[in-house]
Amino acid sequence: MSAKKRVLIAKLGLDGHDRGAKIVARALKEAGMEVIYTGLRNTAEEVVRTAVQEDVDLIGVSILSGAHKTLVKKLFENMEAENNRTIPVVVGGIIPKDDYNYLKKLGVTKIFGSGSSIKEILNYVEELR
Repeated sequence: MSAKKRVLIAKLGLDGHDRGAKIVARALKEAGMEVIYTGLRNTAEEVVRTAVQEDVDLIGVSILSGAHKTLVKKLFENMEAENNRTIPVVVGGIIPKDDYNYLKKLGVTKIFGSGSSIKEILNYVEELR
């Protein structure tokens, strides 16, 4: 039997809206995954440190503040500084389609925009590795 997937759900920056992140975290947990939720107002450094300490298989970032380009760039800079670019990163929230290519060039493996279904998210996470 394979080990449970470990997923970190993170809220970067000053975004105080976490209902969606909590719904996704709960759905992943109910699907049998181990979920670590960082809570609100985390720095990129804190998220990377937690991901490394918890040995997660995936980092899921929820952003509704509009600061996704800056915050996700900082996340990847911190991952690079830790020599840890191997953890896949997905982003969800209010992300304009015009910014998808920018985020993917940074290294984001999947973007779940507004209206993405829980089933779509679960299928993607279950298919990783």
